[in-house]
Amino acid sequence: MMRKLFLATTLFITITAAAQQSEKVAAYIQQYRGIAIQEMQRTGVPAAIKLAQAILESNAGDGDLALRSNNHFGIKCKTGYTGPYVLHDDDRPQERFIKYEQPEASFRDHSDFLKGRDRYAFLFQLDPTDYKAWALGLKKAGYATNPKYPQLLIGLIERYNLEDYTLIAMGKKEMPQELKAAFAVAKEEEVVVKKAPRQYPQGDFLINQARVVFAKQGTAYEAIAAKYNIPLTRLFLYNDLQEDRQLQQDALVFLQLKRTESPKAFHEVEAGETLYNIAQEEGIRMESLLKYNNLTKFASPAIGSKLYLQDMSTAKSSVAQNTP
Repeated sequence: MMRKLFLATTLFITITAAAQQSEKVAAYIQQYRGIAIQEMQRTGVPAAIKLAQAILESNAGDGDLALRSNNHFGIKCKTGYTGPYVLHDDDRPQERFIKYEQPEASFRDHSDFLKGRDRYAFLFQLDPTDYKAWALGLKKAGYATNPKYPQLLIGLIERYNLEDYTLIAMGKKEMPQELKAAFAVAKEEEVVVKKAPRQYPQGDFLINQARVVFAKQGTAYEAIAAKYNIPLTRLFLYNDLQEDRQLQQDALVFLQLKRTESPKAFHEVEAGETLYNIAQEEGIRMESLLKYNNLTKFASPAIGSKLYLQDMSTAKSSVAQNTP
């Protein structure tokens, strides 16, 4: 009887501990998924891989090194590093590890660490959605000495559905509303130098050989359609729009079908731009812009990334692959 009671108690403790660990990891993912998505858009490191590595290396933020240094990836000081550090036992006793002011700085440094070293270069030729190849590649490149490192990463990705965040970063899956709100707040807090608003001619003019007008906020689409003798449904088609009654902000409104390509090779994304804004500004159809860059309408390209405006079938999207 005592043995059965002991086994039952042990099983209860084990299940409770596992549940608590799972809740801790879920909370960690909620906290850092945004920076993982941003870093994938900036550098091409898959968000699923970054989150799995962070969970494993930092024990979901509760590891001794993470608590003492905000270092969530076990990044050691390299030759020539003169910044703050902490001592921590790893492969050898009392090794020097970089100390960060904030955990997010560790996430960014991890991206730069992988992107800036030749031994990891082959990883960026892999499909970013192939997390198994990335996990095996990290071990092959020498990121960790644990022989089970790839399996541990793969297990975390599959258990916590971390691949969703890679797909969100690539624009292949819609971002949850609460995450959209967090991104909006972060963008408002960014200190950016915005270019002066573009000045457009009065009346109709050409962008990429297609007729267009610049209309003020509140203008009714019916009024534009009537003025230029264009059926309203066709005006919506020209501008990649569902039915709408008036402009929600100042905008370019095309009076004829936009082109499938632009003379320009690419568009470099600036602060505050959306895929729709870019398609209008460049006079290119939305379906073409999405196709050339292997994106969906849910994508939110990072500032500084390059979007192709031509069919470059031999090249890959800089949003998904971060090609320079």
